[in-house]
Amino acid sequence: MRKIELLPLLVLALFGLVIGLGSYSFIYARGYSYLSDDPKACINCHIMRDNMDSWQKSSHHHVAKCNDCHLPHNFVGKYAVKALNGFAHSAAFTLQNFHEPIIIKEHSLNVVKGSCLSCHQPMVQAMDRVGPHHEKADCLHCHRQTGHAR
Repeated sequence: MRKIELLPLLVLALFGLVIGLGSYSFIYARGYSYLSDDPKACINCHIMRDNMDSWQKSSHHHVAKCNDCHLPHNFVGKYAVKALNGFAHSAAFTLQNFHEPIIIKEHSLNVVKGSCLSCHQPMVQAMDRVGPHHEKADCLHCHRQTGHAR
């Protein structure tokens, strides 16, 4: 009978531990900064320093921040990708399971390509190939270093 009375207490303690550790980690890792559009949030992890430095030297530095290129331009898409990337980045950095230098994943690359097309639609529309082998413009084919100058 005594075990049954302890079970709710154990569940509550375990729940409190998970919430407490999660909150501490979120504050320690400055997780709240990822809810903003401040590029400094991207360098919370030291591994992103080179990316920040190269962006500051790029031609897009004065017209686009990290989120302008690396996130979709709609509310739901923006926060869905932020959540997906945030979880993936947290797991990779916690487990030390990432490639150095960081290599953009296919999904994120498609988001960046979509951002290029979104901002440069009038120019790209005139260049899009039409015909039986229609190909979408791939700005990064020629302009891979536009956002991050080398």
